[in-house]
Amino acid sequence: MKSVNFTEMKNGSKEDYLLLDKHEKKFIEGTADRLMKFMSGLSNTLEGYKITRLEHSLQSATRALNDKADDEMIVATLFHDIGDELAPLNHSEYAGSVLKPYVSEKTHWIIEKHGEFQMYYYAHHLGGNRDQRDKYKGHKYYKDTIDFCGNWDQKSFDPNFKSLSLKEFEPFVKKIFSRKPYSQ
Repeated sequence: MKSVNFTEMKNGSKEDYLLLDKHEKKFIEGTADRLMKFMSGLSNTLEGYKITRLEHSLQSATRALNDKADDEMIVATLFHDIGDELAPLNHSEYAGSVLKPYVSEKTHWIIEKHGEFQMYYYAHHLGGNRDQRDKYKGHKYYKDTIDFCGNWDQKSFDPNFKSLSLKEFEPFVKKIFSRKPYSQ
């Protein structure tokens, strides 16, 4: 396989960067597949929960689908906690970053902020501020984020809920991650 000639980026030629650009575009095309593979590995859970992280994500996305959310929001809901594994202290920002090139400003904001909004349900039990979300009052997506948390996220820890399988969400994921990225 052909590779670049440089060992420092500053010494790269146009040909080097054209080669890398070609490979990068091909790599980007595989994002949906990599995300689906990553999700399939979320079969463990944080101790104490009744369901796995994968099942929580499937339940949330199934609820979004059942409520007739658009395809973009269904996919965002499926991946809203993808940061839990690698960025547990800022998981929602991590998930927002993964989704940002492929979703609208509104969807990105909801996913990026949902962690703070979700605190409403538990922070007061741990001595924290359950009203953390109030700093966003007046924001155009404030109510949408409350609804995301209330309707799909916070209620998706039920071992008896019948969610769709990850495979059933694959067409939605492929659709969203194959479209031209948003410029945000």
